[in-house]
Amino acid sequence: MAVVRIPETGEVFRGEAAVRGALAAIDIEYERWEASRPVADGAPPAEILEAYSEEIDKLKKRGGYVTADVIDVTKATPNLDVMLAKFSREHWHDEDEVRFIVKGRGIFHIHPRGGTVHAIEVEAGDLIRVPRGTWHWFDLCESREIRAIRLFQDVAGWTPNYTDSAVDKGFQPVCLGPTQIPGRAAS
Repeated sequence: MAVVRIPETGEVFRGEAAVRGALAAIDIEYERWEASRPVADGAPPAEILEAYSEEIDKLKKRGGYVTADVIDVTKATPNLDVMLAKFSREHWHDEDEVRFIVKGRGIFHIHPRGGTVHAIEVEAGDLIRVPRGTWHWFDLCESREIRAIRLFQDVAGWTPNYTDSAVDKGFQPVCLGPTQIPGRAAS
């Protein structure tokens, strides 16, 4: 389950209701999904999309998404560092960024304009929707692997528009896991 940290204040939000509330306050949608049937660890993308088809269809209707796919990133992904560098700088998109995590872990940093940065560590079962225009960046956790369903509003997908604020330079891409994150728990 996702964990939300606000580094500036030391607040930490755990548990589905607390995470959902903390993220709703900054216009980020959060859900937990379960597959309609078990999915093997190395299942092909089509099988993963089928297992989550009901949730994907509901989200497509609600958000105007026209396509969904599965992305696999591992330590063995060619040019991994180059690919990750595109997303670890603060940026925004012309459409929503929607990710459902099937496997692995990562950390989204959300920087509401005029607000404090929120670090959202996501793992398998977490769905996050970052609305178009939201300043953010993303890093993988130490395993450097993630498998996620992506939804797009435009068939061509999106590209990052960099803010060049350098805010991201002040934050470490540290994923500690829900039991190791220091700070006081908020509910």
